[in-house]
Amino acid sequence: MANHETQQQQQQHQRPRQHRRSKGRHAAARPAAPARVPLRMLLRVASVAGGIQFGWALQLSLLTPYVQQLGIPHVWASIIWLCGPLSGLLVQPLVGHLSDRCTSRFGRRRPFILGGALSIVAAVLIIGHSADIGWWFGDTLEHRPWAVGVFVFGFWILDVANNVTQGPCRALLGDLTGKDQRRTRVANAYYSLFMAIGNILGYATGSYSGWYKVFAFTLTPACNISCANLKSAFFLDIIFIAVTTYISIVAAKEVPLSSSGAHPVEEAAAGESGTAGEAFLWELFGTFRYFSTPVWTILTVTALTWIGWFPFLLFDTDWMGREIYGGEPNEGPNYDTGVRMGALGLLLNSVVLGVTSVLLERLCRKRGPGFLWGISNILMAVCFISMLVVTYVANNIGYVGKDLPPTGIVIASLIIFTILGFPLAITYSVPYALISTHIQSLGLGQGLSMGVLNLAIVFPQMVVSLGSGPWDQLFGGGNSPAFGVAAVAALASGLIAVLFIPRPGGQKPRSPV
Repeated sequence: MANHETQQQQQQHQRPRQHRRSKGRHAAARPAAPARVPLRMLLRVASVAGGIQFGWALQLSLLTPYVQQLGIPHVWASIIWLCGPLSGLLVQPLVGHLSDRCTSRFGRRRPFILGGALSIVAAVLIIGHSADIGWWFGDTLEHRPWAVGVFVFGFWILDVANNVTQGPCRALLGDLTGKDQRRTRVANAYYSLFMAIGNILGYATGSYSGWYKVFAFTLTPACNISCANLKSAFFLDIIFIAVTTYISIVAAKEVPLSSSGAHPVEEAAAGESGTAGEAFLWELFGTFRYFSTPVWTILTVTALTWIGWFPFLLFDTDWMGREIYGGEPNEGPNYDTGVRMGALGLLLNSVVLGVTSVLLERLCRKRGPGFLWGISNILMAVCFISMLVVTYVANNIGYVGKDLPPTGIVIASLIIFTILGFPLAITYSVPYALISTHIQSLGLGQGLSMGVLNLAIVFPQMVVSLGSGPWDQLFGGGNSPAFGVAAVAALASGLIAVLFIPRPGGQKPRSPV
């Protein structure tokens, strides 16, 4: 009897031990959760955006005036910018497709980031020396067909290179954050922050008129002071993008896709994206039928948002030089003074963009990203309407073509530029975070998701590039017609975002970052 009780006690002691062993075996069989990427790594990876945006800031503030100084009429200046959407329409989806499947030992995204950065360097050298190259082929100061051709060629390369670099960089951030929606927003906020830093430095560089004295060799018989300043600014751009690209590609710890250590989710994403629709253009359109209503809403708001932004980004400094300072390219100092003042306004814009990027995660968590996006677009529409009002007031005062603008007109213009930094920060971050999280259910890779969003950006740019010239001629010239279209599109996008992008139902407990 005693022996029987002893055996029962031993069995009872053994059962918990066996249960613990069984639990241990199950825990060992369960795959370990991937380690969260440190925020400092995300910060370093996103730093390449600063180098890219430094060049974009120079491009947006100085190149529209520069092409007119080469002899291209204002009504045709926007056609030059058609290079961007055409290259982006083809390049971004293709690069997303290739980077999702790249088996290089250096990783999936980093080879494209490095290749794109080197192409940017080549492009800005071509653009900066376009007047000199045209001079070697027989151009004169009055007739510059060769310079225009070289400029357009370099400009095309620059737009292709920007698409090659930006898409994989954002996709790399998506790879590193995985399905963590909060970290995805933080990573995109970092990217937006570095875009702001690049903008600040780029616009500050563009607003300074004495770079030709620092780089005295840039001043040549074919290249006057404004041309030499542009060329010098591009030399600074090369240094900046070299430094930021190095920091980014060294910081990213990518596991090659062909490696046995590659994260299974990444390999699945690369493989499944083929079943949902191959990443090149004609097959990419086939994936549209799988999109949910929130994805279509995001794409619609994105398209309308960029119809609003492109007239401003293309003609902001030109508007300041023409409508506010009353100047014309190559006809006195007023136009160049206005362009530099516009660059100063864009610098202030970028300061607000940077501050907003730092606060963006908190704002999104409090109000919801869709609601915040909608309110910012409505603010953008108000700013564009204000630009039309300032233009009307400037024309009715009667100083245009006779004297410099009153201080009040200049201050009002700078305030509008500054306020627009808030909605620009939202545009640079929120749509990418939303599309990255909503499109994962389709099995598409991060590179392809950036390509999908890019389609909603390049088509509006094509509309603006093709329409700006005819709108100007139809309504008597100037930039006001394009800004009127921008205001309507921005208001429509804001209302759709507020009303139709789902807001979080309740506050989830905050997870530590």
